[in-house]
Amino acid sequence: MNDPNGLLFHQGTWHLFFQYHPHGMTWGPMHWGHATSQDLMYWQEQEIALAPDALGMIFSGSAVIDVNNTSGLGQPGQTPWVAIFTHHDGEAEKAGRIDREHQSLAYSLDEGRTWQKYAGNPVLPNPGLKDLRDPKVFWHAATARWVMSLAAGDRIAFYASPNLKNWTKLSEFGHGLGAHGGVWECPDLIPLMLEGQQHWALLVSLNPGGPNGGSATQYFVGNFDGTHFTPYDKHTRWLDHGPDNYAGVTWHNTAPRTVFIGWMSNWLYGKDLPTSPWRSAMTLPRELSLQRVGEQLHLSTRPAQEVVQRLENQARTVTSMTSDQQLPADALRETDGRFAIELNAPSLQNFTLTLSNEAGDALHIGYDTAGNSYWIDRTEAGLSNFNTEFAARHTAPRISTAPETQVSLFFDRSTLELFADRGLTSMTSLHFPSQPWSKLRIKAARAMHEGTLALCLFQP
Repeated sequence: MNDPNGLLFHQGTWHLFFQYHPHGMTWGPMHWGHATSQDLMYWQEQEIALAPDALGMIFSGSAVIDVNNTSGLGQPGQTPWVAIFTHHDGEAEKAGRIDREHQSLAYSLDEGRTWQKYAGNPVLPNPGLKDLRDPKVFWHAATARWVMSLAAGDRIAFYASPNLKNWTKLSEFGHGLGAHGGVWECPDLIPLMLEGQQHWALLVSLNPGGPNGGSATQYFVGNFDGTHFTPYDKHTRWLDHGPDNYAGVTWHNTAPRTVFIGWMSNWLYGKDLPTSPWRSAMTLPRELSLQRVGEQLHLSTRPAQEVVQRLENQARTVTSMTSDQQLPADALRETDGRFAIELNAPSLQNFTLTLSNEAGDALHIGYDTAGNSYWIDRTEAGLSNFNTEFAARHTAPRISTAPETQVSLFFDRSTLELFADRGLTSMTSLHFPSQPWSKLRIKAARAMHEGTLALCLFQP
């Protein structure tokens, strides 16, 4: 599996569609898989939603609940769910044709259980671009029409439609702005409120060209007037500075919340990861919001409230840290590799937190005062010989200017997700220890002695 697609929330159920090759552990003829959840934590896999057909493979896209049946795909009194996705013509690609990607529709009249492709596909033919994919659609109330963000080579094209079938190009964004180390993918234009004012954030995934190598997601904050997106500044910002968060998008129908999930891998080595018989996973669901730091607006990404609520009553707190303290190992052994650590410090200084095991594997996480950056070092964290790009030390600049800090770390066997300073900095990093982590050591500067370290246990 890879990109999350067609994210929908309806009557208490979270729907996650995703890029899926059901017949192998490497990338292949792509389908849309489907999973559902009541709490964003426990998921039930459903039947495959969309399979390849004569027009091609089913690439990434989005889905909406067409409340007013603007598409006419439902009968009177019915509310169709409409998926907008990229048809990728593999035969055209083999023949060397450029126009290999087109945008198509499918619809469901039974709340996502079964899907039917629209007879008039494709609804948005390719105008002659090699890369034209990943449509993300939302209803723009101010102009009373659907708006599509579409990855078009190294920029984003915006289209509008009254009915999801007939599309008119509005504008383009991205020339001379942002990172351009590779192809732009998986855009998502989202409204966010801050201090009583509406702003817009545009997510754009990039492969390659990420800040720590390979694929990553950049974002821009600005204004959308219904036709053009205009950023407030020219800074390139990254949603996650870890190596393993890509192609993430947000759920439809969650207002006033904005809930995001990403593919937890990197195209540098995604096909080589040492897991069997499965390969790839999603990040924790995350809440997106805006924070002001000085005169600039930044996206904050924090674990979704459902994740936090599940852990609230499971904390074991260790206080009065010394500058070099080994914490009891018994608690970690009980977790089956699933646990969370929260570090609070009134004055942020150098620290290193190390997880290790009897096999000699070690994962190091910390903060460097001189570089004003958080870091994760997985060079000793277990299996890495499957790809020369994997074992590395990754860094993330600290954005917050506050003296105090809070760092939350979520572990699930082979995954680490770091959130610092109310989500202003996040890092997602895979690692593959040969045995579960059993030891935890914190080395902290003297100024952090008054902080606390909380160990929160998941229920296996």
